[in-house]
Amino acid sequence: MHHKEPTTHLYRALLRELRLGSPKKRAERNPLIGQQLRAMVDEAIQRPHPQNIDRAILEARDFLRSARIHAELLQRYNPTLGMSEEERIHATARRVGLDTPIEYKA
Repeated sequence: MHHKEPTTHLYRALLRELRLGSPKKRAERNPLIGQQLRAMVDEAIQRPHPQNIDRAILEARDFLRSARIHAELLQRYNPTLGMSEEERIHATARRVGLDTPIEYKA
C-alpha cells in the first residue's frame, strides 16, 4: 500500500534539509528563503491539484539532501579541499612520507 505524506510533513522535511545544509546559524540565515518557500506552498495548496506541490517539495528536499551529502563526502574523502595550492602540496608530501623544504622568503 502506498503511503502518501501530507504536504505539511514534506514542507517540514524541506525546512529541515535547508537547516542541515546551511553552515550559518538560524539567526544569520536569510529569512526571505523560508518566507518564499512558505508563500509558494500556501499558494500551491489553494490550487485545484495540490499534489503537484507535493512532488515539487519532495524533489527540492531530495536535491538539498543530495547536495548536503555530496559536500560531506567531498570533505571526508578529499581532505585537501579548501586548502591553498601551497598547503595542498605540503599535505600531499606529508601523506607520502616526505617533507617539503622550507622556502626562503625575501
